[in-house]
Parts: sequence; C-alpha cells; structure tokens
Amino acid sequence: MIDYIRENLSYYELFYRLHTAKKAFTPERVEYGPDKDQYFLYYEPAQTVSDKVIVWVHGGGWNAGSPKDFDYVGQCMAGYGYRFVSIGYRLSPKNKYPAQTEDVCACYNKAMEYLRGKGIDISKVIISGPSAGAHLSSIMCYSKDVQEQYGVDTSNVIGYAGFGGPYSFRADQGLTIKLLENMLFSKGYDRSRAEPYLLMSASHVPMLLIQSRHDGLVRFECADDFAAKARELGNSCEICEVEDKKNTHSWYTAGCFFFERSENKTLDRFLRFIEEAK
Repeated sequence: MIDYIRENLSYYELFYRLHTAKKAFTPERVEYGPDKDQYFLYYEPAQTVSDKVIVWVHGGGWNAGSPKDFDYVGQCMAGYGYRFVSIGYRLSPKNKYPAQTEDVCACYNKAMEYLRGKGIDISKVIISGPSAGAHLSSIMCYSKDVQEQYGVDTSNVIGYAGFGGPYSFRADQGLTIKLLENMLFSKGYDRSRAEPYLLMSASHVPMLLIQSRHDGLVRFECADDFAAKARELGNSCEICEVEDKKNTHSWYTAGCFFFERSENKTLDRFLRFIEEAK
C-alpha cells in the first residue's frame, strides 16, 4: 500500500519534468495505418555512437500514451547517440486485444522497411519497452507463434530490455492492473493467449528485466516468473533490481529518462546493456 501511495504521489513531479523536458531533436513521423495512434517516430542522433537501433514500445496501461507523449525518451536516447524508433499502437478500451500486438508487429515491420529505405543498417536491433510496452514488446520478441502469425523476423534482434513488465497475469496482482486488464480484453477472451510467460519460445535474444520490489503496481514476481520460464527454455536472462531511490513504477519505467546517466542507476544499466549487446 505504501508503494502504491508513493506511485500516485510521484505524478506531479513527473508531469512537471515532462513539460519542461528539452527538445534537441525533431523526429520523423511515419504512419502505418489509418488510426491516429498507428504511427512511429524516428529519431536520428546528431552523431551516432554505434550501428545499433533501439525500438521502443511505450507504456500507459494499454489505454493511454503515444510516441509523442514519450518524446523525451527519444530525445534522451538520441542524445546518447542511438538511432531510436518509438512505436505507437491502438489503445484500449476502444480497441480490444489483440489489436495492440497486431499493431506493434505491423509497426515494427514498417519501421524496419523504412530504415532499410534510408540505407540504415538494421542488423543489430534492441527491442525494449516499459510496463504495458514491456508486455507487448516481449510477446513480439519471444513468441514464435506471434512472429509467424504477423510475419515478424527477429533474427536481427540482439537484445531485449523490459521495464516493469506484467509478464505473467498473477492472481495476486493489484487492483489497478486487474482493472486495466479488464479494459484490455473482451469478455470471455482467453487471456492465456496474451500472457508473455505462457507464450515464450526458445530464442537467441538475451533479455534484461528491470523490475522494482517497490513498484506499487506490478509485482516483482512477474519478472521472476518470466525469468524462470526463460531459463527453462535455455534463453539468456538477467533480472536487474532497481536500486534508485525513485523506484516506484512510473519513475523507473519511464521517469529514469529525465535524468543523466550518472544520476540514475536504472538508465545506466539500460545503456550498458545496449553497449554490451552483440
């Protein structure tokens, strides 16, 4: 309960930082469907530090958020010299699952086509996302059934990093997550068809699961469940427990990008994961 209260009290400062964040880069917007949320933003750094491309799927409880809302994440990563793609998707409750996974896969394919068209090397891709975005991006990255259904090729993916993901639909999860899931799924939908823990296949893609024991919304055990399944399948997996003082859900899943690397251990670990990926 204390962490839930801390999470809710964090929103004022987060909104303040959101509205005062500096914008050094103007992203390119590319649409891949007729819905207003079916687009991605591409950030080209002033000077690239590597040939790796980061693909980011935003959070927001499946019912809120957009690449535009999370512009500061793209600004941050482009500032560190990485090409960055921020994926948008249709939101619940208007659009029921699997619309979100359909969109993430379609957008990823469109983004890869777009980057190839610009002559950009896409042989080293890092897939990442926070919260609901961790849920959706992990399904695309690790479910071979989903990849086959939507024609996604992950042979060029060299790493996956998820922040605060609800990778398993635990019975002991909090009320907020239960309400969000009820908005996401149609009545009677088999939710096991959307549970990353159950959908995971054997994969070459190493994963970093960044999770906090003081999240306030998503239980730490979701990462434990996902990691246990990964190891059972022989997939490389590391859990990074958040050490920063600002360790509630919104702070570490998205708020970490408001800080400098030297100020925030979560951001530093994410960047080191990218740097070390092969």
